Amino acid sequence: MTTDDRTRGNAGDDDVNDVNDVNDTHVRAGTAARGPYALDIDPKRAGWSRSSLRVLELAAGGSQLLAAGDSEWIVLPLTGGCTVLVDGEIIELRGRDSVFSGVTDFAYVPRDAHAQIASGAGGRFALAGARCERQLPARYGPAPEVPVELRGTGNCSRQVNNFAAADTFDCDRLIAVEVLTPGGNWSSYPPHKHDEHRPGEEAELEEIYYFEIEGREVAESYGGGGEGLGYHRVSPSRPGGTDVLAEVRSGDAVLIPDGWHGPSIASPGHTLYYLNVMAGPGDERQWLIRDHPDHGWIRDTWPAQPVDPRLPLYGPEDPR
Repeated sequence: MTTDDRTRGNAGDDDVNDVNDVNDTHVRAGTAARGPYALDIDPKRAGWSRSSLRVLELAAGGSQLLAAGDSEWIVLPLTGGCTVLVDGEIIELRGRDSVFSGVTDFAYVPRDAHAQIASGAGGRFALAGARCERQLPARYGPAPEVPVELRGTGNCSRQVNNFAAADTFDCDRLIAVEVLTPGGNWSSYPPHKHDEHRPGEEAELEEIYYFEIEGREVAESYGGGGEGLGYHRVSPSRPGGTDVLAEVRSGDAVLIPDGWHGPSIASPGHTLYYLNVMAGPGDERQWLIRDHPDHGWIRDTWPAQPVDPRLPLYGPEDPR
């Protein structure tokens, strides 16, 4: 099992940005940085065929060119706003103060396009990507149209911002959502998987989890300090499959090529955020999962419990 050994993943200078040299599954903040990107995971680095994620950090007045290549991309503000110039169209993204303050608008950049991302005030922007075949038009995704779902009840309650779920926004291959888990709760639970093609039951999808954690200010108000943390589990679904228990902090990512994934655990006092980026080889773009047979029963308990009263943390039209 891979555990959270903070000395692991310090690659040599020549390979510091190679995810497979850093850690096959748990990518710690800063270990997969490249150029302007605080995180840069592409299919080659992940050792798979479709899914990508970059986190772009721009200073005030900064800009960055994006060559889409054979992938479609969504530009999703994490903090701050930006403009995306693509196919001669300027898409203005209002963005948000943080991932904990509101739903954001976003921009879709098609494959083979060239885009420029610019920010007057600066910010951090996730670029979720997937290798694809169809070239769809560049588009704006308004924040008020993002479906906000409350999933689970009791201490399994979480909020899901379905900005690019398979049934909410048209992409060729890319599926992406945001999940917010209040402190003390479990999400990505029951453990589930999507590493096989089973028509009508399960879709094969490569997945990236990108984490941020809220709560330093709350801790300091009580005389504490330090960044929050969370935990994420992936257990094998086949002999020799992915097996990791990761202590995750802001800026970390976990790669899931296979396996039962979950739970994601938020420590008390710290809301846990993660961005899920998925893509797969199937003919249909769909999110079909199978629950772990030992734990799927937990869903049957949800109707008898209330949703955590802390949710929703915000709605699609809340101020940012």
